[in-house]
Amino acid sequence: MLQSGILTRRRMVAFAALAFVASSGPTRAQGLPPGDVHFICGFAAGSGADLIVRFFGEKMRPILGRNIIVENRPGAIGNIATEYVARAKPDGLTVYVTSGDALATNMHIFKNPPVDVVKQLQIVTTINRMPMTIAVAATSPHKTLAELTAAMKEKGTKASYSTNNPPARVVGAMYKEKAGLNSVEVQYRSSAETLNDVTSGAVDYAIYDPVFATIQSKQGKVRVLAVATGQRLQSAPEYPTMTELGYPMDLVSWWGAMVPMGTPRPIIDKLNEAFVAVITSEEGKKFLASIASDPWLLKPEEAQEYWRKEVDQWRDHVRFAKIEPQG
Repeated sequence: MLQSGILTRRRMVAFAALAFVASSGPTRAQGLPPGDVHFICGFAAGSGADLIVRFFGEKMRPILGRNIIVENRPGAIGNIATEYVARAKPDGLTVYVTSGDALATNMHIFKNPPVDVVKQLQIVTTINRMPMTIAVAATSPHKTLAELTAAMKEKGTKASYSTNNPPARVVGAMYKEKAGLNSVEVQYRSSAETLNDVTSGAVDYAIYDPVFATIQSKQGKVRVLAVATGQRLQSAPEYPTMTELGYPMDLVSWWGAMVPMGTPRPIIDKLNEAFVAVITSEEGKKFLASIASDPWLLKPEEAQEYWRKEVDQWRDHVRFAKIEPQG
């Protein structure tokens, strides 16, 4: 009887150890099928988007206990990556970390968008909110938006500004209309391509995403004059808003993690849990603050409904900016 009792206790200890292992380490991702997890980025390596995707890939690797591979699939303003993810196997091994508002915009700037994003992609979680910025070269004589506006009015059609994505084009058009400017828009393929022309003064100002603007500001290359929101960022309260400066607008970019529609709910929940763990960690909060963004968490159902409404809103924004649909 004594020997039997010892064996029973040993079994109990063994079962307890197995239970502990099952709740930590690699088996945390037991809802996922075997294999590497691929995080898809719709823009080139070294871009602001790539920075965000790689941060989450690195931090989620130990949480999921899986190898996470970041794949850059740039082109067609993100459509190449979007279509790739939408047509991937819905097993949780292909995750799209990207800007939700950019995908909403793409639904209206292409005559035949390859993917109906709301119907073919499921949001796992939202990640953050961050605004487009209006910036000038660090050496620019314009220290405030008021000074820039006055100078651009004086220059008339000789004034110019750079954009490199549809949301930036919308913000640029709104600023022009509300401030009564005649500045000429100069389009580029990426934020990096604009930098030489902005810092040299070839263009007077730029509409930048906050990731690129914040990085270049810290490096002493650009000066952020305002953000295109109604309220100041918690992460960057030093940036005044367009609204408080007299040009009401509230265009906020947001990022999320998405998977192909049809992905089983247990897998979505497992990925959601991992993303939220990173976003709410001190390291996650610090990272998001470093790119002038605030954490923003919606559950999958809430996020999907928000996205559905935003697709309709961006139709109006695209029309306002007179962006002609492509191809």
